[in-house]
Amino acid sequence: MMQPFPFSAIVGQHEVKHALLISAVDPGVGGVLVLGDRGTGKSTAVRGLAALLPAVPVVDQCLYNLDPAEAETCDCAACSASVSGDDATAGNASRDRAIVQRPVPVVDLPLGVTEDRVVGAFDLEHALNTGERRFKPGLLADAHRGFLYVDEVNLLEDHIVDVLLDVAASGVNVVERDGISVRHPSRFVLIGTGNPEEGELRPQLLDRFGLSVEVKTPDTLDDRVAVVARRDEYDRDTARFLQQWQSADQKILGQIELARTRLSSIEFDNDIRESVSRLCIELKTDGLRGDLTLLRAARAAAALQGASRIERSHIVDVAGMALRHRLRRDPLDESGSSARVERAIAATFNADAA
Repeated sequence: MMQPFPFSAIVGQHEVKHALLISAVDPGVGGVLVLGDRGTGKSTAVRGLAALLPAVPVVDQCLYNLDPAEAETCDCAACSASVSGDDATAGNASRDRAIVQRPVPVVDLPLGVTEDRVVGAFDLEHALNTGERRFKPGLLADAHRGFLYVDEVNLLEDHIVDVLLDVAASGVNVVERDGISVRHPSRFVLIGTGNPEEGELRPQLLDRFGLSVEVKTPDTLDDRVAVVARRDEYDRDTARFLQQWQSADQKILGQIELARTRLSSIEFDNDIRESVSRLCIELKTDGLRGDLTLLRAARAAAALQGASRIERSHIVDVAGMALRHRLRRDPLDESGSSARVERAIAATFNADAA
């Protein structure tokens, strides 16, 4: 299997890469929606980031890709078989389980997928072969602790969208069907891509994405030549190309790991909270998810930059990504959402400075 294209070798697309790094540092931001032209490296960036992230510990053969710390709540054979004897302690059970390191999963959710394939269902083949009733996990189990990638998310069927909304909000997949009752963790970074010209997203799903970025085809000669040249080098000698960019990818990995360790210690003043809420009021965003996401994304951005506290520059840095997809349509304003966010930032911070 060919190794993913190095994340650090992607030309341009700074906003896309920045949003993905923020989600890697703090998955609780809520995922990334990437809107724009086809063939601009959207899926390449996602797979490249997942490939450079450190492997995660997993209970070997666990059906739900669980962390060893979660194994006590799991009833699959891999997590329960290691408990030997009636008086086996939880600590001993944890030590007895076989632990393996696996790459961070990137799971594709195709447009024509059935609901059973997404959430899981009764394993008919196993029942016919053995006579035993068993649950067969779906894509939501495979994506646990990784990335769930949906290309052309704006064309996804409504009933699948409803499932994603429920699980993304709760972090738990609940299946009650065919005499089966199953609950298992399903926490993932939802990455959706699409072309707005082919259809709009339902407002409920649009609001569920933490960040939204716009990507365009490179419009400068240097960028286009660099993209073609790097892709050609990758295709002709993949091993050599990966080796060439390994140190740059390792530098990004170090940045992510350091940011994760300092994330909880990032401080901010009440003025920052007020600026965030004032900005959301200026833009008339519905609900409070915009306020919370903006503050959380700014904290992750500050951690990535090695800062010890959130400054206004961090708010400005992520405001477009966190808010542009939450704006109400204004028929009297023909400017794009990005321009509206920029005007609101100028008005809000000028008012703060006055």
